[in-house]
Amino acid sequence: MNKLLVALAALLALAGCSSSNSSSSGDSQKLVVAATAVPHAEILKQVKPLLAKEGVDLEIKVFADYVQPNTQVAEKAIDLNYFQTKPYLDEFNRQRGTHLTIVTGVHIEPFGAYSRKLKSIDQLPEGASVTLPNDPSNNSRALLLLARHGLITLKDPNNELSTQKDITANPKNLKFRELEAAMLPRTLDEVDLALINTNYALAAGLNPTRDALLIEGKDSPYVNYLVGRPDNKDDPRVQKLAKALTSPEVKAFIEQKYQGAVLPAF
Repeated sequence: MNKLLVALAALLALAGCSSSNSSSSGDSQKLVVAATAVPHAEILKQVKPLLAKEGVDLEIKVFADYVQPNTQVAEKAIDLNYFQTKPYLDEFNRQRGTHLTIVTGVHIEPFGAYSRKLKSIDQLPEGASVTLPNDPSNNSRALLLLARHGLITLKDPNNELSTQKDITANPKNLKFRELEAAMLPRTLDEVDLALINTNYALAAGLNPTRDALLIEGKDSPYVNYLVGRPDNKDDPRVQKLAKALTSPEVKAFIEQKYQGAVLPAF
């Protein structure tokens, strides 16, 4: 009887060990990615079936802001994120002391200026009210767009971290107000001009190629990246996602779905 009990205990221990290993193996194939709703989460949904064929279970977590996706990746609560440009990432790392790193570039969202009061930028009045993103990289991006079209002059028109302090001429005496990027579409009924990131413009029902009074060209350097950490950027699951996001299938989806409002960066 004792021998039987010992054998049974050993068998149960082996079964428990086998079950634990199987669970761990299954968990290791899951990949959690933070994204803003449009277009990032939409693009990720397109690659979910591609990754499933590669044995990777992609979970997409949608965020409405630009801070938590980075914070949660840095804290290892989430594996990766997909929503930001390199200037934004660099500034976030500098300010927060994080070490988030680029995995691959996916697309470009030409940044635009919108108005519900004006039909043309030529109608912009003296003392016009203008809303801008308040984060450093997108704030400077907005100022650079205005400078490129002669509405203001900047000390260095190529400085990707220009601020209002760098404005050397403001001939129309524009009145600037800085807000969180996600809030900018809501200001369109209140102000003369709002400079809005394309993901938030699309989510608000705006068509950048049709509705923007000013918009960046196809040569915009502001690529949107898949971002991870030094400890996971070379993980096989991450590399499978990077490959899927830069596949011909995704390129075709971006071109057909967004009709120039979002451009493939590969």
